[in-house]
Amino acid sequence: MSAGTGRDLVPGRLGWADLLRVGASGLRTRTGRVVLSALGIALGIATMVSVVGISSSSKARLLDELDRLGTNLLTVTPGQTLFGDKAALPESSVAMAAGIGPVTSASATGDTGESVRRTAAIPRERTGGIAVRAASLDLPATLQTRVERGAWLNRATGEQRAVVLGAVAASRLGLRDVGDQVWIGSQWWTVVGVLAPSPLAPEIDRSVLTGFEAARTHLGFDGHPTTLYTRSADEAVGDVREVLPRTVNPENPEEVEVSRPSDALVARAAADGALTGLLLGLGGVALLVGGVGVANTMVISVLERRGEIGLRRSLGATRGQVRAQFLAESLLLSGAGGAAGAVLGTLVTVGYAAVGGLPAVIPLWALAGGVGATLLVGTVAGIYPAMRAARMSPTLALSTA
Repeated sequence: MSAGTGRDLVPGRLGWADLLRVGASGLRTRTGRVVLSALGIALGIATMVSVVGISSSSKARLLDELDRLGTNLLTVTPGQTLFGDKAALPESSVAMAAGIGPVTSASATGDTGESVRRTAAIPRERTGGIAVRAASLDLPATLQTRVERGAWLNRATGEQRAVVLGAVAASRLGLRDVGDQVWIGSQWWTVVGVLAPSPLAPEIDRSVLTGFEAARTHLGFDGHPTTLYTRSADEAVGDVREVLPRTVNPENPEEVEVSRPSDALVARAAADGALTGLLLGLGGVALLVGGVGVANTMVISVLERRGEIGLRRSLGATRGQVRAQFLAESLLLSGAGGAAGAVLGTLVTVGYAAVGGLPAVIPLWALAGGVGATLLVGTVAGIYPAMRAARMSPTLALSTA
């Protein structure tokens, strides 16, 4: 008899499905408060997912750009002499660089010191940040920059008063049509083409380019290159970088500076990564604030539901079951906010990518990390309220309800 009575007093087992049902029932009774609490979690997760997604999308475009442009472009510029004066590259430096075995192409530009204006009435000092440069005829091939409008210089136009505008120069001058004229030196020059943007050589974007022969004839250019560009086999870039100074200026190799333009893009990606870390920190703060909101909601819920807690305990629910019930509510609350935040962050990333013309990339680890952070916040925020509910005396809870 006593054994049978003992078995009757054993509380029923509370399964996972029961926990979810009971937890969801508790949340449905306080919809407004639940929505506001979940909003904090949603904003934190949305910030984290969108920051990682936007950063990953930008890096994906950068890597695509690097793959297209290549990382085998080297830029050679004159440094300084022993006495601190500006050095100069020899006129033969292009041919010397092209003679290096692994080098596949070599081109150059030279600063003419002239300014470009729409008319002669504009003061010479108002350059608009645009330089007039002499350019090799094979410069676009070396830089892998396409002509957006018109044509590039050839042997004939490279000897005449013809120019090709860089992308920024065309915009600042307000010229887009082939056949327009600009004032350089003391003569009119005809625009024969406009270049597309050149990511690896931004100085070309801010240039008006003419042929070396035309610059010598009409602008008094001395023929010395000021920037030399080389393309080489990928596996030999390091070796070419080492021998370029001694090759282009054998007498004074210390006066030659060699850089790799793609390094600037990689550095920009690193800077973006640092900014991403900062924004992720801000998202973490928002998530922490959301967690505090969840904890506050659960504590108030425990105080408001003392009668329910006392009744359940009186009917045989154990402290563990009460604790599990409120912990399940906390996890469901934060989980709902996390799911909404993940969706919102994904939408923000896709929208930003669409507007900016980027590939939409959302790493799976970002979504998984968001889910993990949500569960962690829900657990931490629910521990104290759940333990407080479990410690309530059934008699005291019913008497104060």
